[in-house]
Amino acid sequence: MNHTKKPSFFARLTGRTDEYEDDFSSGGERAVFVGEGGERHAHISTRNEEWQASEADSELAVDVYQTPDAVVVKALVAGVQPTSIDISLTREMLTISGAREDEREVEEDNYFQRELHWGTFSRTILLPEEVDVDMAEATEKHGVLMIRLPKINKKRQTKLKVRSR
Repeated sequence: MNHTKKPSFFARLTGRTDEYEDDFSSGGERAVFVGEGGERHAHISTRNEEWQASEADSELAVDVYQTPDAVVVKALVAGVQPTSIDISLTREMLTISGAREDEREVEEDNYFQRELHWGTFSRTILLPEEVDVDMAEATEKHGVLMIRLPKINKKRQTKLKVRSR
């Protein structure tokens, strides 16, 4: 198994190798403060298991478009069982989350290239218009999830009859 050390946040951000990496190897990040008296270094332990788990979620790629009567959201969910997809909807916001299971058929060391995402994914979309949550539909065909969200007709009028008690 390949045990290469993951570069620190600052190394990924700046492309620099971290000369103080061994001093702070407990999983946190190194912060550099520059001011009077030169550089000062501090160890910041901000990563907990919950934060790392949420970082592992990949963001689901989506297309969002409209028809005259609906907002439509499409997402590629190839390799995901429809029962593993969770869709939460309000009138203004849509959240799609789920998990793509990896059936490890190949040892990690035998990969030359590995670009497919396995594991959890999540995406929250602020909708461009209010939608009717009761009439929303979600279908999956050939690995494409399609969510049709009917727009609320804000110009629709109805007459109310006054009843006496």
